Amino acid sequence: MEISLFKSSLNEASIIHEMQVKTFMPFLNKYQDYETSPANESVERTIDRLNQSFTEYYIIKSSDLNVGAIRIVRKENKTYRVSPIFILPEHQGKGIAQRVFSIIEDKYNDARVWELDSILQEQGNCYLYEKIGYQKTGETKQINDKMTILFYKKTLI
Repeated sequence: MEISLFKSSLNEASIIHEMQVKTFMPFLNKYQDYETSPANESVERTIDRLNQSFTEYYIIKSSDLNVGAIRIVRKENKTYRVSPIFILPEHQGKGIAQRVFSIIEDKYNDARVWELDSILQEQGNCYLYEKIGYQKTGETKQINDKMTILFYKKTLI
């Protein structure tokens, strides 16, 4: 399976937003996190992020099909944050996200630290991040009585 990343511009805002809503809607329904869910964000929010000088969005493609997206946020001291990454539900479980992380780490080879967060209750996602070298920081954020955000960090040498 050929996985590639297509650097996105404002032209792709609606494509990214549509995939984001489709991917995160089951989580919104499950956890009812109306304030924080990417499924509840407007396309204007995606446009705002695309306009940030410290942000890069990539559409994830598998055999020329759009299957998801990833946003990379440049921070200080060679620290980068993934926020968010998502794979459309019909393409999940195929190793795509794992391949995307490998591509991103090669592309941003000056990175010393990678950060991301996940939903504690979504053990499959947490397993993936830990499998590829992310470690829990110990920091959590309670969103509501159904959902807790867990923070991860991966330190490179």
